[in-house]
Amino acid sequence: MVAGICAGAVVAALLASGGTNTGTPDGYSMRTDARFAPVGALVPSAAVTYDTKLVPAAAWIEVGQRTTVGGATTVRLRVDGMVPGHAYAVHVHQKPCGADPAAAGGHFQHKPSTDPADVTADNEVWLDFTADEHGAGEASARHDWNFREGEASSVVIHEMPGSKVRAACFTVPFGWAP
Repeated sequence: MVAGICAGAVVAALLASGGTNTGTPDGYSMRTDARFAPVGALVPSAAVTYDTKLVPAAAWIEVGQRTTVGGATTVRLRVDGMVPGHAYAVHVHQKPCGADPAAAGGHFQHKPSTDPADVTADNEVWLDFTADEHGAGEASARHDWNFREGEASSVVIHEMPGSKVRAACFTVPFGWAP
């Protein structure tokens, strides 16, 4: 019986991070979604909530990416089950999510820099949104540049625009086009 429960948990975890990605002659496209789960949940998820008051367990997230061979990249975000009327900041981060909110590293930057003046929507992927009266939200960002291999691995939902507090994280299989 325990083996059956464990096998079921593994299948549920794999399905929770369901997504598709394709590298094609025309570029790269991907879509993935998951339900948020707290750190240490019985059934782990690629979407981790660190603050269940701001990002409730079982809230839903979907991230899509389309990158053309020429390098133009569009990232789309959709969420549901969030706090109605709350404004969230969302950025693409360098590393996958972990139990520690800091595990995702810093923001992905097209032109890496330590200068605060380079922390802009032009140099990073910002997907800020305000949840509607039902807790749903969406955002998209388009840039004329491409992700570098292995340097974009998650989206982090921050407490609010301008805040460094990380409320949740979603590990995403971002890709790149030649």
